[in-house]
Amino acid sequence: MADLTLFDPFREMATLRSMVDQVFDNMLSRQLEGWRGYDWMAVDMYQTNDEVVVKAVLPGVKPEDIQVSVANQVLTIRGEVKEEKVREDATYHIRERRSGLVTRSIQLPVDVVVEKAKAEYENGILTLVLPKAEEMRPKTISVKVK
Repeated sequence: MADLTLFDPFREMATLRSMVDQVFDNMLSRQLEGWRGYDWMAVDMYQTNDEVVVKAVLPGVKPEDIQVSVANQVLTIRGEVKEEKVREDATYHIRERRSGLVTRSIQLPVDVVVEKAKAEYENGILTLVLPKAEEMRPKTISVKVK
């Protein structure tokens, strides 16, 4: 015979409350992530047979305020958005643009030749092309037919 469970409305309300709390916690934490300030950058990284390509989003950063370095197979990108002076004679209704330093370090999948790297910056996107070290490039072996 099946076990019967008594209906307890208070237990059901507690379950519902914890579910609603979880939804609000998730929503609030995502919202706070977006308002942490200018301290994170989105990055895409892929590799071909000959190179590793990294694209980083750095909106509002001037090219002279971007620094790129590679050490121990770790790529580090730094950029800075300078703070704009607040106008004393104005009343701000919205002031959401952020300023400050943004840094991202990424483990590279292979060794690269830093001296031959290329960097371009256009429309807020930094594109890095990092040639793979010769020993990291795939080798092909031709098969002879007898």
